[in-house]
Amino acid sequence: MPQKADYLKKSSRKGMKTTLLGILVSFVLVIIKGTAGIVGNSYALIADAIESLSDIFTSTIVLAGLKYASRPKDADHPYGHGKAEPLAGMFVALMLVAAAIVIIVQALHEIITPHHAPAPYTLLVLVGVIFVKEVLFRKIIVVGEGLGSVAVKNDAWHHRSDAITSAAAFIGISIALIGGDGYEQSDDYAALFASFIIVYNAISLFMPALREILDTAPPEEFREKIKVCAKKVKGVRDIEKCFVRKMGFEYYIDMHVIVDGDISVHDGHEIAHWVKDSIKEMYPSVADVLCHIEPFAPHLYKVKNEDGNLFL
Repeated sequence: MPQKADYLKKSSRKGMKTTLLGILVSFVLVIIKGTAGIVGNSYALIADAIESLSDIFTSTIVLAGLKYASRPKDADHPYGHGKAEPLAGMFVALMLVAAAIVIIVQALHEIITPHHAPAPYTLLVLVGVIFVKEVLFRKIIVVGEGLGSVAVKNDAWHHRSDAITSAAAFIGISIALIGGDGYEQSDDYAALFASFIIVYNAISLFMPALREILDTAPPEEFREKIKVCAKKVKGVRDIEKCFVRKMGFEYYIDMHVIVDGDISVHDGHEIAHWVKDSIKEMYPSVADVLCHIEPFAPHLYKVKNEDGNLFL
């Protein structure tokens, strides 16, 4: 139990550290982009600042979700608080959609409203923003993939969407400056285009979080690794069933372990514990393994299931 608590704390601490970094960077960029956008007459840059502002808000939600998900099990939550983590991820995706809608509405307003072309120096600001946000994305996505955290990965993609809006703004402003009269709205069209990319990314981020909330099975490869680990335990004849579900940073496993039918209940119980300990030692992210012992009786096992395992 102490080891499991340490794993949770370590995982959540790593996720929170990168999330805090993202909040700090986004705060600085909101000031820079907002000021440059207003002074430089670029709505695409202002839209970019709005996107960074939403980054701060959603990253704060991710931070709260990670902190809550790391809480240990209690009487009311015997499986822990892990579901808070994908819930935070879903919220981040929905906030991306909300930010995109705000940008779309304002971009359409700017398109029909005559205005001057953006100032040339806004391009320098955007180059810096693209670089910073892409570096931030790469740093956070590595942590999210390592932790298997939907919320952290979604937070990383939120920063990537910021880089996308900045790149679109750079292209739009460049067209406006090169084209001259009649091309003043180019950066507004760029902001509009970027908003649709953000919506697409938001949907792509929302679905994995939803699947985790619905206890969708993880990739088959992981389940097979669990079965292979269990089969190596002395006394295990085969694995009949193996169900895996994810709860935040951790996995819960239910499996049917086939053993010799003539061993004692005590020996079967011991084998079940060996299987559980072996899997948890091999995969620290596994919180618990529930083993149901099945007796192996050749005259009762007539058919094989799709995995090639015998069943009644």
